[in-house]
Amino acid sequence: MAHQTRDRRPTRPTHRGWPGPGGGTVGYVDPAPEWRGTTVQVCGLWPFGAGAGTPMVGVPLGRDLDSGATVCCDPVSWFTRTGLLASPSMFVLGRPGLGKSTAVRRMALGLSGYGVHPLIFGDLKPDYTDLIRAIGGQVISLGRGRGSLNVLDPGESVHAAARLTGSARDRLLADVHGRRLHMVSALITILRSAPPTDREETILSAALDVLDDRHRDGRVPLLGDLVQVLKDAPEPVRSVALDRGDLTRYRDITESLEASLTALLGNGRLGGTFAAPTTEAMKLDRPVCFDISGIDDSEVLLQAAALLSCWSYGFGAVSAAHALADAGLEPRRNYFVVMDELWRVLQAGRGLVDRVNALTRLDRQRGVGLAMITHSLDDLLALPTEEDRTKARGFVERAGMVVCAGLPPAEMPQLAQVVELSEAEQRLLVDWSTPPAWDGAGGRRSDPPGLGNFLIKVGNRPGIALHVDLTEAELAVNDTNKRWRPQPRG
Repeated sequence: MAHQTRDRRPTRPTHRGWPGPGGGTVGYVDPAPEWRGTTVQVCGLWPFGAGAGTPMVGVPLGRDLDSGATVCCDPVSWFTRTGLLASPSMFVLGRPGLGKSTAVRRMALGLSGYGVHPLIFGDLKPDYTDLIRAIGGQVISLGRGRGSLNVLDPGESVHAAARLTGSARDRLLADVHGRRLHMVSALITILRSAPPTDREETILSAALDVLDDRHRDGRVPLLGDLVQVLKDAPEPVRSVALDRGDLTRYRDITESLEASLTALLGNGRLGGTFAAPTTEAMKLDRPVCFDISGIDDSEVLLQAAALLSCWSYGFGAVSAAHALADAGLEPRRNYFVVMDELWRVLQAGRGLVDRVNALTRLDRQRGVGLAMITHSLDDLLALPTEEDRTKARGFVERAGMVVCAGLPPAEMPQLAQVVELSEAEQRLLVDWSTPPAWDGAGGRRSDPPGLGNFLIKVGNRPGIALHVDLTEAELAVNDTNKRWRPQPRG
């Protein structure tokens, strides 16, 4: 008897294709194509539309590592347009070579398109000069034989004060006096590795007042003029020095202060960079970069002094610009201030945390976004006194957002005390800090696994992990290894 066979093949394919003889299935399923659109555009596609879960306000920074969605982020936009931040500031942490400066350059480039001027107060490598030139900004070079920055030069503040009247003028002049006093005290702190005494600061303040009275003709005084005021021993200075009418006692009281100031004039460790007239004045209507890459890394004190001087001079110019805008004399401008290599200044001498703190306390009403960049939290916690360590840690705690690249495992306990990090987020940061592997086939070192990866933390919210990729247009202004490239022949 013949047996009739039954066809057991399925009548329809599975989600992986036709199984069985003559069929074929795939080992994986292609993801469905995705498109992004506004709620107005995709509202009729329900239930196929889903929220991306990442902010879409600000500079397009990179791609979310989990969803692949675009992440837009910068401290200015998140403060002004979304209310996500309590202050328009951020602190950037990460091991060298993982792209911290690249991410900040992306923000600076995008913000310049929004009309926010990037201000780079001290570029040591340089990392930002090509970008600032490319967007039509001003690059000011400083260093031995390259350019000088007179720390007593009020810059645009004096011209701004001449256009103001009443209390607005008085406030701006008081700000100029305070910044010059802070700056001279900071240079003395760097030279001595210890801050000047309270009496010496009082003497400096009185001497600066006398100096201003002597230069009402418009000439900008120099540090040499300040030293001459101390030598002349005018009555206002002698009065605060408490010399009791004894000139010999006055000389003894001011001798150490005079010696420190004299060391700044030319032959000392700082080479007179801050005692000569300012080579190029800063302009307020465009992006600006202070290029101090000509200062060798071995001159640690000079680098710290240059950074601090640029910060003081730059913040003074910003205050002058806002004073004029408040009075209706100039258009309102917003700025994005970048303070890179923060650790170099903080570790140059005891008491410099107070100087940086005084310079950077720009309140939210000033219209200034701030980015502070350093390698690790250990840079802040390695300061000599507990008081300085607490204040430096406050820089991170007060920041509107904290952006972390790869960090070593030993960093996690201290960082978790300042920034709320889950165990998964801590493992992610440690994984990104893994050293690069050796590419045996290519005969070269491969890129670090954490290159271009960042974790954005805002308060106790879950972090946003993203990757920054450069566009073709950005590659030319992000090459930090130009000196290793062969020069074209011809």
